[in-house]
Amino acid sequence: MKQWLLLRSLSGSLTGTLTRAPHSPSTPRFLCSATPSSTFSLKNVTKSNFDSSLADLRRHVRNADFVAIDLEMTGVTSSPWRETFEFDRFDVQYLKVKDSAEKFAVVQFGVCPFRWDSSRHCFVAHPHNFYIFPRKELPVDGPSDEFLCQTNSIDFLAKYRFDFNACIYEGLSYLSREQENEMLRCLNSGCEEQMSLLCHSMKEIRDTPLVSVSDVLFSERMKNRFNEWRNWLLHDRNGRSQFLETSNDTKPQFRTIFFKMWPALTLNGFTSHQLRLIQLKCTPSIVPFSYAKTFAPRLIRKHFKDLVYIRSSGEDSYSELIVYTESNNDKDQLMKEMKDELHREAERKIKTAVGFRHVIDLLSSEQKLIVGHNCLLDIAHIYNKFFGPLPLTAEDFVSSVHKYFPYMIDTKTLLNTNYVLMHLMKKGGTSLSKAFASLCPRIASSSKKSGLAFQPSVEVEVQVDDMRSSNWNSGAKHEAGYDAFMTGCVFAQACSHIGIDFKKHSSSENLSHNQKLQMHVNHLYLSWINGDIIDLSTGIAASTLRQNPKGRYSKILFSNIVIVWGFPSHLSAKKIRECLYKVFGPISVTTIYHLDETAVFVQFSNSGLVSDFLVLKETLETAYDPISVLHPLSELLEGGNTCAASYEVYKEICSSPISKVKFADQAKAVGIKWKTKLVEESKETVKTLEENGADDAPDSADKSKTRKVEDVTDNPNPNPKPNPNPSDDRISTSEIIDSFYAAQTKLSKHIRTTKL
Repeated sequence: MKQWLLLRSLSGSLTGTLTRAPHSPSTPRFLCSATPSSTFSLKNVTKSNFDSSLADLRRHVRNADFVAIDLEMTGVTSSPWRETFEFDRFDVQYLKVKDSAEKFAVVQFGVCPFRWDSSRHCFVAHPHNFYIFPRKELPVDGPSDEFLCQTNSIDFLAKYRFDFNACIYEGLSYLSREQENEMLRCLNSGCEEQMSLLCHSMKEIRDTPLVSVSDVLFSERMKNRFNEWRNWLLHDRNGRSQFLETSNDTKPQFRTIFFKMWPALTLNGFTSHQLRLIQLKCTPSIVPFSYAKTFAPRLIRKHFKDLVYIRSSGEDSYSELIVYTESNNDKDQLMKEMKDELHREAERKIKTAVGFRHVIDLLSSEQKLIVGHNCLLDIAHIYNKFFGPLPLTAEDFVSSVHKYFPYMIDTKTLLNTNYVLMHLMKKGGTSLSKAFASLCPRIASSSKKSGLAFQPSVEVEVQVDDMRSSNWNSGAKHEAGYDAFMTGCVFAQACSHIGIDFKKHSSSENLSHNQKLQMHVNHLYLSWINGDIIDLSTGIAASTLRQNPKGRYSKILFSNIVIVWGFPSHLSAKKIRECLYKVFGPISVTTIYHLDETAVFVQFSNSGLVSDFLVLKETLETAYDPISVLHPLSELLEGGNTCAASYEVYKEICSSPISKVKFADQAKAVGIKWKTKLVEESKETVKTLEENGADDAPDSADKSKTRKVEDVTDNPNPNPKPNPNPSDDRISTSEIIDSFYAAQTKLSKHIRTTKL
């Protein structure tokens, strides 16, 4: 959800030309001269006009040089700590994007093909705005789709007059490729199981005796009716009907028709209870033809061996029929034809339920250059909604995406990595709205003096159905279709600024192969905050800003980071830093960063201090002696709920589908029960210390209680003179702390010796 501020005025001074669009290349085109402003809506697509709009879009995409896209979602982050931080490694950034795409819904999808018109020397854009809603279209078992809504995102959409009614009531539903394939597999392999379940339920109902007098009388009357109709079919071959077709109001209750090639009797005006009596008590054969219940017919023999009850489903209703068959072979043929027809009908419904995914299939099959702005989250949504579950790793994700969309451009990456564009945009931001206002001022605003404005070098005309304009104004902000149009305009102008001459561009030339774009194709921002870029072609992630001196934090080394959570809420980053300084020295900690009020990242000056900290924390928590209470880290460990681990545990927690508001609650929810997670080398260190600690350990608990603090340290005077004043044997608090620092030094020596 790109919540940028759109700097676009609807002033009447915005000029342009509005005319009927030509319907063939031979039709004379209008001139792009300055005339009064042209304002018309972009192409809004819902269920009612999807088929016709899809046909038009196919033609536009097929002729396009590139296609710009944009999405509007119901939210971005499922909890505050899942927002992107500078301390997020590229694989963690992907996990956060994955979590967002899996939990939130896409409610609008903007698609805008751009075609270069060589005769007019301009691009022609066709903006489409699709409303989407994950509605359950097929009557199959399983829960309906669920998604989260972030209040600020919904409020943002409402602020810009998003039509929620159009989205919910008229929005396009969809099936992913995996969902479609799974339903087709069920259709081809699940028939017998469904029929078995149906047979069981039918037998239970059929064997239930009739207890109501009215039901008995009705059943007998229906048997007589069907017998009369059957006898008429068998004995009156001269066309003289002796069977009376009764009427209920204007619609006949019984009417003889042909069902395929078989004579049949329609049943109209009966209640559902009466139809079930006919189905179970009167007719010899029952063939349910309901897509919702079964994929195969079922026969039940009762009173008539040559009549078959059929429930045939139409578009919006069902028809109840009694069909006459002359033999068992004839009956089997009817069953086979019905089964085949039902199979085809089910396939048709599944294909119809694919819905909006037809647009995604179109974009993938045409393999056009896809242009987005800061679009990794958009691509993750597209994959999750329309292809299948997102892969577990960033490498697998980019590999899969590249198969479906081999050519992609992220305009935010382009603006921040190309030196020419960086120079042009250095006084302005690279958000979509700012880039649009800077590079496309004539479209974005009626005022050319406001902000950073470059004279546009590429003209863009807009065509919506039969309306076309050289200076278009949709009159709507933050619609996905318009944002896709903005993205395409920014890309076209950016290409011109880096030296691509569209006047020499051929329609047969693939723009993604242009030499000036090669270093930018398939490079998407994992996070624009820290500059991590991933190459969809190779799966390699690289950073452009990790060592940027203008960054808020010094160089980030993930091997030097521990994550600490569950500490007392009153501790600030400054307090935590002071605790660590007292133990490891004034230059031991480079950065402390709060994820939220319950968790912090601590970056040490070297990776060895990570192990030292984790070992010391575990040692203090397992040593229940007075000295540990007075240790400088005791303030951090107060309450007994403080947990700590390496960066890999943070990644593990981020990979969970659970999302609690606070990180400490999240760690508990994913099943973390330990307080300290040691790295492998730390485990070896603790084991060595335990093995070597026997020589230094006291002989008994009593000795531990009476042992002087000096004995814990390397006392240079092993035989001190006895103190003549016994009262002076008491140890002051400062002496205890000083002695414990010495003990800590000894512990550190053990650790470093073990590592060596």
